[in-house]
Amino acid sequence: MPVFSLDPNILIFPPCELSDPSGLLAVGGKLDIDWLLEAYSNGIFPWFNEKEPIMWWSPDPRSVAKPGEILVSKSMKPYFRKNIYHLKIDTSFEQVIDSCQKVPRKDQDGTWITPEMKEVYIRLFEEGYAHSFETYQEDKLVGGLYGVSLGKMFFGESMFSLKSNASKFAFISLSLVLKKNNFTLIDCQVPNPHLESMGCYNMNKEKYLELLYKNNSEETIKGNWSSGLLDLDYEI
Repeated sequence: MPVFSLDPNILIFPPCELSDPSGLLAVGGKLDIDWLLEAYSNGIFPWFNEKEPIMWWSPDPRSVAKPGEILVSKSMKPYFRKNIYHLKIDTSFEQVIDSCQKVPRKDQDGTWITPEMKEVYIRLFEEGYAHSFETYQEDKLVGGLYGVSLGKMFFGESMFSLKSNASKFAFISLSLVLKKNNFTLIDCQVPNPHLESMGCYNMNKEKYLELLYKNNSEETIKGNWSSGLLDLDYEI
């Protein structure tokens, strides 16, 4: 199946059902806010390395999770009950994405978060579409994640940890915050064993797109989430 070449002057994507077996749909286009919002609204996301062309993906199956259904292991519960970590939202977005870019990951050489990618997601944050969930130990940022919110879906992008289980704490907290605010789905993009161990599961593209297109009619909670969404009422 051919990979489509996109004209940066014409904002249009081919149907994501036409992606190749790896999930790659197209190359080219432009990496800006309008292109990203159009991509997410159609089940597509960018993923490429520095010095490569912009690559747009729509894998099948899709790794997803339902808000409130992320697994909390016995070993994770003390991080909440004993206040080892605490959560902040949208207070250090640039620091979170910078850490996601720079903190080494096991079995991963380099990063796909290029300077161009970082710049456009910071702009998405400034426009109220991108958000960071931050794990703090006392007054130090030790982990977190960032992603994009449209309607009642959250599209996770990347996470990092400087301390044990700090990214898991952020992910579990994200799940609980989204559940309280009636979100329907967390899109984790590409399946992997780490996500599966926390309760993420695979959804075929047909079902994913059905939920996505329904979600496109939902109102997006734009702006900074540091106040209003942080008042959690849950038991771990």
